[in-house]
Amino acid sequence: MADAAQMKHMERAEEKALEQLSPFELKDKLIKIAQERAKMAGAHQMLNAGRGNPNWIATTPRESFFLLGQFALGESKRVWQDKDLGGMPAKDGIAARLHAFLATHGESDGGRLLKTALDYGVNTLGFNEDAFVHELTDSIIGDNYPVPDRMLTHAEQVAHAYLMQEMCGNRPPKGRFDLFAVEGGTAAMCYIFDSLQINRLIKRGDKIAIGAPIFTPYIEMPQLDQYGLEVVRIDACEMRTEGIHSWQYPDNEIDKLADPAIKAFFLVNPSNPPSTAVRQPTIDRIVDIVEKKNPNLIIITDDVYGTFVEGFRSLMADLPHNTIGVYSYSKYFGCTGWRLGVVCVHQDNIYDRMIAALPDADKKALHRRYESLTLEPEKMKFIDRMVADSRRVALNHTAGLSLPQQVQMMLFSLFCLTDKGDAYKKLTRRIVAKRTEKFWEGFHLKPPVDPLRANYYSTVDILIGADKALGQEFVDYMQETYEPIDILIRLAEQYGTVLLNGSGFDGPLWSVRTSLANLPDDAYAQIGAHLEAIVREYADEWRKAKKK
Repeated sequence: MADAAQMKHMERAEEKALEQLSPFELKDKLIKIAQERAKMAGAHQMLNAGRGNPNWIATTPRESFFLLGQFALGESKRVWQDKDLGGMPAKDGIAARLHAFLATHGESDGGRLLKTALDYGVNTLGFNEDAFVHELTDSIIGDNYPVPDRMLTHAEQVAHAYLMQEMCGNRPPKGRFDLFAVEGGTAAMCYIFDSLQINRLIKRGDKIAIGAPIFTPYIEMPQLDQYGLEVVRIDACEMRTEGIHSWQYPDNEIDKLADPAIKAFFLVNPSNPPSTAVRQPTIDRIVDIVEKKNPNLIIITDDVYGTFVEGFRSLMADLPHNTIGVYSYSKYFGCTGWRLGVVCVHQDNIYDRMIAALPDADKKALHRRYESLTLEPEKMKFIDRMVADSRRVALNHTAGLSLPQQVQMMLFSLFCLTDKGDAYKKLTRRIVAKRTEKFWEGFHLKPPVDPLRANYYSTVDILIGADKALGQEFVDYMQETYEPIDILIRLAEQYGTVLLNGSGFDGPLWSVRTSLANLPDDAYAQIGAHLEAIVREYADEWRKAKKK
């Protein structure tokens, strides 16, 4: 068997070319290298910490889903059964029939959640029990189009309660948010970008601010020709006194938002890849800037990792009128394959007011765009325009997230709304916190203490560690001799380990991102040790070069 060390190292010119790729495309190249290495090494397994898909799932709400599905099939057959054909579930008396079903089938965790969820819907949210159970039952069968197309009535109220609890720290702003159920956070991004431009709220050539480092598509999408936006970087470049990144935005970066020429601010909070929530004083500063200097600033916040930070509070809680909130259920519940997300727009918002204040020519063009949907297109809410735009307006009547997906979203939400001791939340946080500790153990170091860390990813700036260990001369040598992604290539070649380049997320050039969600706990100590070994290898090469 060939030894893995015999693999030919990539030429620097090829590495430089690969740096132009999105980190997710680069990942595919690294996986191929790591797989080849694993094949040559025989027993060694590839460690792919390049993608943020968690390796856990929330079982109880899924068990509820499948149990509810059994009840729903029985309801269909009760209405009409002819061989393989059933009917549509009937509403009258359906809640009583579900209670009877659960009396004999409800002793599992999933069954107990259904009982608790029904009680919560009726006694806390004030639902009519038959209407609620019928929505669940008919929707899980998936025999109708989504009505309302933006989001089912009960599903919206359940998701709203969940978001107010988890994204607003149980201290929601006054009023309510309208929700649009979408196919995950990525669909939300596409719909938001499109509708902002279609409705003349952002135009080609406009300046938008992006909080960096950030999830790569937020960097790449504005550069597409169809948007043609000028990007102003808001850099989370603050350093701690001990000389490491805090991944917070210093005041002078946030103050860029005071420029009225900046039309929008996009951020991920907690961040990806630094995995750190924006501190409250910074949020307060943004609120002050909006109130006093840039009142029409559009804010889009992607808060998918919020549940991993104690006391998390989204910008949508403190700036509800300016903020479009995006939330995906994917990471917390281990359901990336379900494609579950919501867009949140407060009912009292700047978007509707800005559309009403558009020049007459723009108003006429938008009237023509939406006139087939309503007799008064100018009164159509921005979020409802987003729903229509998601189906090119002409197919608005078929818009909306599939009904079984909305049922699973409801059950995930109800699972947490009724988990009074936050047992699931504490468990998921313990998982990523333990992996963070294991990762830093590989470096023989303790992880930085930061209560705002979500611990979903770890971003390490290699040059800072090199400077601390061996000084600026070593840092200069590394920068002059190697491409920043050389460390990723070596990790894949020598250890079968796949990480992503932080530079691809607009982070420091020599930073690397490790997902702490998708591998067994002990793998992270190995990954930390692999990274340390590669840096030691650079140091040995530097010492040899100095002797020549």
